[in-house]
Amino acid sequence: MSDRRKFTSQFKADAVALVLSSGRPVAQVAPEIGVVEGTLGNWVRTWKEEHPEAGKDEPGPVEWAKYKALQLELAELKRENEFLGKVSAFFAAKQQ
Repeated sequence: MSDRRKFTSQFKADAVALVLSSGRPVAQVAPEIGVVEGTLGNWVRTWKEEHPEAGKDEPGPVEWAKYKALQLELAELKRENEFLGKVSAFFAAKQQ
């Protein structure tokens, strides 16, 4: 059995946003949120590598996480809409 904890992408994004917006070091923020310093450091490093152009005017990690979640939701809704269109066409053809 593994004692390894799993963190949601939203939690990771919030933790990275806290580090970036507060200007405090990872070593200070990590114990406050109950995460190992190395883990939080990896999250911050990964986010910075994925968003090298990010500046103060750019969306932060929380906004990117929300954006990704909305993209997934939109794709799911498009699939459902396509399916419902096919089902309604099928039943319309059966009624004739």
